[in-house]
Amino acid sequence: MTALLAVLGAAAVAIVFVEIVHRVMLRLGRESPLAADLARKVHRPLLVTVTLVAVQQAIRIWAGDFPGRSGVMHVLVLLCIAAFAWLVGAMLLVLEDMALARWRTDVPDNLKSRRIKTQVVMLRRVTVAGIVVLTIGVMLMTFPDIRALGASVLASAGLISVVAALAAQSTLGNMFAGLQLAFSDAIRVDDVVVVEQEWGRIEEITLTYVVVQIWDDRRLILPTSYFTTKPFQNWTRTGSAVLGTAEIDVDWSTPVEPVRAELQRVCESSDLWDGRVCVLQMTEATDGRVRLRALVSAGDAAALWDLRCLVRERLVGWIWQHQRTALPRMRAEVESVPAEPFRADGHAGPGPSSDAARVFSGGLDGDTRGVVFGGPLPVAPERKD
Repeated sequence: MTALLAVLGAAAVAIVFVEIVHRVMLRLGRESPLAADLARKVHRPLLVTVTLVAVQQAIRIWAGDFPGRSGVMHVLVLLCIAAFAWLVGAMLLVLEDMALARWRTDVPDNLKSRRIKTQVVMLRRVTVAGIVVLTIGVMLMTFPDIRALGASVLASAGLISVVAALAAQSTLGNMFAGLQLAFSDAIRVDDVVVVEQEWGRIEEITLTYVVVQIWDDRRLILPTSYFTTKPFQNWTRTGSAVLGTAEIDVDWSTPVEPVRAELQRVCESSDLWDGRVCVLQMTEATDGRVRLRALVSAGDAAALWDLRCLVRERLVGWIWQHQRTALPRMRAEVESVPAEPFRADGHAGPGPSSDAARVFSGGLDGDTRGVVFGGPLPVAPERKD
């Protein structure tokens, strides 16, 4: 009875202690975001950890020998290890959240923030995976049989590592590629990329795969090793501002300067244009048409797409209203040609006996080619009288 009261008392003291700490952290959280985040995310793991430790110590001190004591103590040790790992993980996640909150990505110039966010997210995943693996390892080492087995496992660690490396070659390659992406700045979260002929935004980077949000809200899932082994386009690696073109075909008679002035007016009247580049050039002149290319710039890829469509629409409308003669036309020259006399077989021109109309017959060269490509001439059978 005394042992039971001691266990209940220890648990109650632990709960009261944790609640007092929680209230203090909530009060401090009114002025400190770090304290508020700690009070919100560390409360439960701290409560579980402190309570389990208190109960374990109370049983160790006040409870004497009773059936199943070793089993109960072993279970409490395992629970304390798991709760402590939960507490450490929660505290590390709070620190990572503080780092993410300091570097905001919802600002115009967010290049450095996106790099920090990518690295922190990757470190968070590595941290959680490391804590889980380490916790499981420590819990297994509390079993005497497994601890004795560890010596024999270490003796054959070389062979096991080789087998494991061969079996997990693809997975390990993707994991190392993920770490390389996180710290090499090849891609970052929110980067705009063109990959597999698809234009989209890097939505998520994990240790094994990358999620690309396509412009039409599809998701393209690629292994991380793809971005370290194959070429791709990153439109926002050094900045979000990009250039784009809008091309239209017009007739050769089109005066270019009025169209160039209209392009300038369209860019200046649109809030999509960032004021850097607004150029109209004639890039091709073939097939009776000329191609005008409007080169414009915008602050990001999404604004550039809308600006290109706007420029194309306004220029086509302006040409239709003010320079309708500049629309593409097909020209043909019609002239009368005297008819050649027809032969008796109804065909005009040289007869079939003309060498100029034959390739594999007629003349020495034609007959030779005919023999090569058509085989030897058939020999007429001898007549029998």
